[in-house]
Amino acid sequence: MHSREPITLTRACEATEIPSGRPDRLEAGTRVTLLQSLGGSYTVMSAAGYMLRIDAQDADALGLTAAPSPETAPAEFSEKLVWDQLRTVYDPEIPVNIVDLGLIYACEITPAGDAHKIDIKMSMTAPGCGMGDVLKADIERKLMNLPSVQEVHAEVVFEPPWHQGLMSEAARLQLGLDLMDAPFPKY
Repeated sequence: MHSREPITLTRACEATEIPSGRPDRLEAGTRVTLLQSLGGSYTVMSAAGYMLRIDAQDADALGLTAAPSPETAPAEFSEKLVWDQLRTVYDPEIPVNIVDLGLIYACEITPAGDAHKIDIKMSMTAPGCGMGDVLKADIERKLMNLPSVQEVHAEVVFEPPWHQGLMSEAARLQLGLDLMDAPFPKY
């Protein structure tokens, strides 16, 4: 969901600057433009041209109703369930989930008694992106909601460096990238 119509915030709310990751506070009456609404957060552009992320709990400040969380029916734990949940985490600048964007380098699931421990190694599209901690927190929060998950640890790594060749074909098509032009760096 996005709209190019300005929205006036009905109340103050917390936001995160993109790509720096710095916390910010938007005051009531601030005008923003909604750029994307994916994965339970909202990316907006301020009148000054700054991109910011607003979390779902502040949807009402935008005059929106947060999408209800999917019912957590007692599902049986599986690796597919983990990957499906990772696909609900979105890059705040690019309307593609982090799995199809190629940011997940490793997902290790180990038994922890009757539960599971999940270790994620992920990258960012640019080494200087400050949104790493925000995306890590999204991953950890969403995976902890899965049945029989006891612990989740997400780590941002930069080796090997991310490149467009790691994106899924669907993501490249969605972004209008020529599949033949995807760079493949030499290591």
